[in-house]
Amino acid sequence: MVLGFFSVAIMELLVFLACFELVTKYKCWTEIKKGNVAVAMATGGKIFGICNVLRFCIQAKSSVYEAMTWSFVGFVLLLIAYFLFEFLTPVFSIDREIEADNRAVGLISMIISVSLSFVIGASIV
Repeated sequence: MVLGFFSVAIMELLVFLACFELVTKYKCWTEIKKGNVAVAMATGGKIFGICNVLRFCIQAKSSVYEAMTWSFVGFVLLLIAYFLFEFLTPVFSIDREIEADNRAVGLISMIISVSLSFVIGASIV
């Protein structure tokens, strides 16, 4: 059972990160390779957020399939939060600021991902 949950969690993390990569205006891993700390913080927040939602799903559900289903719902909610964050800051583009290594925006992005993952996870339980 442990190996099943772990395998599914790794697979979902990779798929969900790839989805985030598709919706951002910058290439996460290219920017991180260049030393962009803001992108590293934002991406780290996404990784933590996804894994935290997965943790809540595994903890609360009885089967791997049920945990997968709820983690998908949690990921969609994190994705919605990402779009809302971009939409609710019309003064500047979140993605452009993160790509330009604006660490303050990267930090806020990370904190939003981490914080909302706890809210999403608690609502799944």
